Amino acid sequence: MSRDAGHFNLTARVLHWLMAAMILTMLFVGVSMVASLHWRPALIDLHRPLGIAILLLALVRLYNRLRHRPPPLPADLPAWQATAAHASHWLLYGLMLAMPLIGWSMLSAGGYPIVMWSGLNLPPIAPHDPALYAALRNAHSLLAYVLFATVLGHLSAALFHLWVRRDGVFQAMARGKPH
Repeated sequence: MSRDAGHFNLTARVLHWLMAAMILTMLFVGVSMVASLHWRPALIDLHRPLGIAILLLALVRLYNRLRHRPPPLPADLPAWQATAAHASHWLLYGLMLAMPLIGWSMLSAGGYPIVMWSGLNLPPIAPHDPALYAALRNAHSLLAYVLFATVLGHLSAALFHLWVRRDGVFQAMARGKPH
């Protein structure tokens, strides 16, 4: 396991920013799917493969995180903030894995094909069961709100480190330069 005290490795930085864009896109796509009947089919066609891409990238990202530990938080950071930072990061990892798996399971339980693109469908991973479909749909929606709130908290903390504390935490992910 390698450790660089000053910055995240290149793989972590690329995956972080790529997945940030993908997750924000997914949040807007999810809201738009519910709000627009006209755009719903096209948005669903985007939502499914993007969700699976997030799942696969989250696995790569988790593997990278376990092999390359992140830089330590500033020593003067209050303990409750350090605990919140660690908890929110693991919550984000959990949500990046759970949301696509729940969506995939939900569609499987509803008997819907999981179309990635023309000619490629994913196999069902849950039994066809309308009650299970309803429960998973509720879970997927609830976790979307949790993800939105967690992303807002993460963004707020990043900007706090950038603009208020000015302690190099943001730069360690943004540019990878040691603080």
